[in-house]
Amino acid sequence: MDPRVQERDQRSHWQRTSKTLEFHRIIEMLKERALTEKAQQRLEALSPILSETELECSIRETTEAREILEHMGTPPLVSMKDLRAMIRMAVSGSFLMPEQLEYLRTVLAAVRRLKRFLDTCKMWNYSAAFYGDELNPLHVLEEEIEKKIRGNRVDERASKVLEDLCRELERLDQKMREKADAILRRNSAYCTDSFVTQKNGRLCLPVKKEHRGKIAGAVVDQSATGMTLFVEPEEVGWMSQERAGYALAREEEEKRILYELSAMVAEHAQACIRNAEVVETLDFMFAKGKLSLDMKAREPQFTRERRIIIKEGRHPFLDDEACVPLDFCLGGDIRGIVITGPNTGGKTVAIKTVGLFSLMAQCGLHVPCREGTFTMNSGVYCDIGDGQDISQNLSTFSAHITNVLSILEKTGRNSLVILDELGSGTDPQEGMGIAVAILEELRMRECLFLCTTHYPEVKTYARETAHVRNARMAFDRETLKPLYRLELGEAGESCAFYIAKSLGMPKAMLQRASQAAYGTEDISHLGAFVRETLGAEHAPRLNRKKEYKAVRKIMEQYQLGDCVLVYPEGKIGIVCRKPDEKGVLQVQLKQKKIWVSHKRVKLHVKAEQMYPEDYDFSIVFDSVETRKKRHQMERKHCEGLEIREE
Repeated sequence: MDPRVQERDQRSHWQRTSKTLEFHRIIEMLKERALTEKAQQRLEALSPILSETELECSIRETTEAREILEHMGTPPLVSMKDLRAMIRMAVSGSFLMPEQLEYLRTVLAAVRRLKRFLDTCKMWNYSAAFYGDELNPLHVLEEEIEKKIRGNRVDERASKVLEDLCRELERLDQKMREKADAILRRNSAYCTDSFVTQKNGRLCLPVKKEHRGKIAGAVVDQSATGMTLFVEPEEVGWMSQERAGYALAREEEEKRILYELSAMVAEHAQACIRNAEVVETLDFMFAKGKLSLDMKAREPQFTRERRIIIKEGRHPFLDDEACVPLDFCLGGDIRGIVITGPNTGGKTVAIKTVGLFSLMAQCGLHVPCREGTFTMNSGVYCDIGDGQDISQNLSTFSAHITNVLSILEKTGRNSLVILDELGSGTDPQEGMGIAVAILEELRMRECLFLCTTHYPEVKTYARETAHVRNARMAFDRETLKPLYRLELGEAGESCAFYIAKSLGMPKAMLQRASQAAYGTEDISHLGAFVRETLGAEHAPRLNRKKEYKAVRKIMEQYQLGDCVLVYPEGKIGIVCRKPDEKGVLQVQLKQKKIWVSHKRVKLHVKAEQMYPEDYDFSIVFDSVETRKKRHQMERKHCEGLEIREE
């Protein structure tokens, strides 16, 4: 197979397994505990480690991070956001903005505190603590930035030249304000307000439009009504030009200082990048440690034997108080376990817990259990859930078989296979046979496997076959509640009859069910019965529309155009509307139409005897005006033209 196709196939398989066992949620929890983008990317790419040496190192990292958190608290890490982009800017010769330098200073301060934190951790002899030796706080750069950048701007005392320029600008600002105030006082009669305002960065007087010529200066703006002009006095304008020269000089000096600091950053670029790499590595480690601490997890042990042992395991997404701890053992002489028991008894949760714990352990994470021993797997393969795919026209059974066959193609001695509801979704007898065939194939491949089923024949297979063992989820027959406890060595029951009995299924129905399932009506093992027969509740009645044969006959008797006699007068008329469901029809008399009951009408001459076939009755029933309108509407659309029916 093409290596690229194989890699894509493996990646697709891992994504499917991760989602099935909800490992992707573990990844999200890890990312929430990381600060740096690089650490989050590494956590996103987390997958089972296939190198024993690398796995031991990863587990040790998680353990040390957890212990440091317990003994020393949370390390002073920082997000390092956009740090590399800033370094590239400085190296390229651009100057960094004050806010960027300020952020770099906070990063260096965090590196300094982190180094001191790790130096303290050395007393516990943690190898992770020696990452501090690779950190360079760059004290001189931090101090230089702190001295020259304050509040995200260049500090006025960053240089003697800048300090003098700022002092001169301050003097000019004060002088311009005093001059503008003096002019305003002398010309207050020509102004609309008694204070100087600033427009477009220039000091202005609010001069009445009609007195524009009274104050020499440039008009900078005007009010919305146009009645007030904002005039910069001529004397203030000259001073403003002088101030602009000083402001330009200050700006150039600030740029020089920013270039100087940026050059220092570029000079220490490698040290800054190495600091970022160390912080990101530690952030990755401590994210794993934080998750372990929050889950109250434990370091997993690994064995080269094909064995999985879990004691008091708690699924991380179940409530601790409601979750019944799982005890589980697989391996040695037993390579496969068939779990049976009632629905909602916890079978699927149990097998997903084993699969999820195996993934977490092999990814270098701690596992939420009292004790856990795991083996390295070349692959963890799952078939859990419905699996229907409408887009591919796959039924539940087809989806299961497609997935299982794909799994069997990849499965080897070092694989872990987890199958839920094996053989379901088809004819029970055939499904049972396929389930046994799949289990036998897995056994022959010598992998570790777990499956759940309801088929009694599969239980028999597990009992009579070497290296395969039954297990059941405990169920309280008195309360009919699942105990969520896995019991190895015993086959479980579906408990369907117990549940049906408790829910009120009568004796006769249970006997018929037993006869169909087991060939006997003996149900004495179910104990005393609550009810003998089902109650008879009356369903709501349907209120159907009444249909009268006589009325239907009358509706068929009269046709459009029939000549009828209308009583009691015995007048002759023509039927222009057939009878409705109540037997009322409309008759055209001389110069008028009337509605009349069929009881007052008698057929005189049938229409077919009076008119030719397809005769246009509108000649008889419509007025000349209506016929004209109808003719116009048949030829084309006529806006506003309408025909009203009587």
